[in-house]
Amino acid sequence: MKTQSPFSMLHLILDLFLLVLSAGQVLSANTDDGGFVGCLIINSDDSDSISKVVYSPNNSSYTSVLRFSINNLRFTSLSTPKPLFIVTPDNESQIQTVVYCSKKNGLEIRTRSGGHDFEGLSYVSQVPFVIIDLINLRSVTVDTQSATAWVQAGATLGEFYYAIAKNSRNLGFPAGVWYALGLGGHISGGGYGGMMRKYGLAADNVIDARFVNVHGRILDRKSMGEDLFWAIRGGGGSSFGIILSWKMKLVSVPETVTVFSIDRILEQNLTKIIQKWQYVAPKIDKGLDIRVLMFSVVNPETGNRTIRATFETLFLGGIDRLLLLMQEKFPELGLARKDCTEMSWIESVVIGSSFRNGEPPEILLNRSAMPKNSFKGKSDFATHPIPEEGFEGIWEFYNEKIEAGMAVLVLTPYGGKMDEIPESAIPFPHRFGSLYMIEYLVVWDGDETSPHISWIRSLYSYMASYVSNSPRTAYLNYNDLDLGIGTSYLEASSSWGPKYFRNNFNRLVKVKTMVDPGNFFKHEQSIPTRF
Repeated sequence: MKTQSPFSMLHLILDLFLLVLSAGQVLSANTDDGGFVGCLIINSDDSDSISKVVYSPNNSSYTSVLRFSINNLRFTSLSTPKPLFIVTPDNESQIQTVVYCSKKNGLEIRTRSGGHDFEGLSYVSQVPFVIIDLINLRSVTVDTQSATAWVQAGATLGEFYYAIAKNSRNLGFPAGVWYALGLGGHISGGGYGGMMRKYGLAADNVIDARFVNVHGRILDRKSMGEDLFWAIRGGGGSSFGIILSWKMKLVSVPETVTVFSIDRILEQNLTKIIQKWQYVAPKIDKGLDIRVLMFSVVNPETGNRTIRATFETLFLGGIDRLLLLMQEKFPELGLARKDCTEMSWIESVVIGSSFRNGEPPEILLNRSAMPKNSFKGKSDFATHPIPEEGFEGIWEFYNEKIEAGMAVLVLTPYGGKMDEIPESAIPFPHRFGSLYMIEYLVVWDGDETSPHISWIRSLYSYMASYVSNSPRTAYLNYNDLDLGIGTSYLEASSSWGPKYFRNNFNRLVKVKTMVDPGNFFKHEQSIPTRF
């Protein structure tokens, strides 16, 4: 704590009084009146600056700040626990102060970058808590000479991709297709996208980081050590501290890539096509990603429900080469030249984020361009091809149990580079032996949740015999509290821990015990300490 002159102390006390008076702070029983805010002001290098980025429930902007980055409307109900304070820091030192004052006042911290986590763990807690919202820390610095970039954790993928493209037509980055995801959480959980089979995960391409630990110190790779640096690249940074920024290794992309999006329905031999896809997509050229999105729709010719699968592709090359590959390896899909479009990599990012072809890349900078809904998601990994009867059972779920609302099944092929990286390279373990990942998602409007969640749980139960087992694995960034909750080693090791991390779980526990032995940074599925 720095020494204050009598005059500056008086000024701070007046600042504190005015802040508390204007905000009408509602503090928890275990914080004395003005305790948290007073701590922030007294320990801040700039009391005026930090007072402007603190919001309490009676502040007129509190609700809009809270809701802006809540992308799952399941967690906007009146019954959802709300933070005592939201802090939107505009510099790193303010985060250090928040860590110190949260510990001093017995408040937990939730750190939010994009707010897309499936269970709202970045902005919901069952105990008194503070949200650190990183929305103001979003700078991107690209160095084309070294093909690297420093990206602050509050930046979105769209902002990152846009900055890369503004500096080079031949550099890109292998992260997610959803432009609005925040970099902090996306990369700390692994982060996959359309170039995963060529270059691996986003977390595989991290070469340095800036990080605030439990003591409020800012660390880089050298000062944090290789064990902690290993843990935050796929083990979930929020279990260990607060990610400030990542240094990324950028990757080469051709000036021209090719995309296509083809729909097929059951009446067009879809089940046979999906069967073949399972054998082709994980083994084909590394520069070709063919993911599948499946929905239940009405066949306009019959009026009956059917399944529509959309085959979406990014190919790091031109049309001619793509057509040769598809005709040789996957003729069942019936790809034709008219289905394909050549474009730049950044243009493929735009349409991959569900914007119309031709929209300018600047649309990637709009953090609120996409609609928000209530949703529940789950994930699986297929280690063997699913037989036809397995898919026929899925079709029954989607067509006969349509009370689910808008439901989608996404199949993302693995193989390629993912087969070449050892399971222990980073905490993300789903490597060799994973043919593809399955994402289950059900989306609805309104507050009613039980029919939709019951439906997706039934589908997940049905899939048990067709996917990985011992353990049945899942993707950390698609967090799912149905897998189990608990902050003790016993609870985690017998439920969600091995499912997300397989053999890497115990190493994560060892790192956690070393760097945060008091388990300050925790949530329902955070890495526990060993004792």
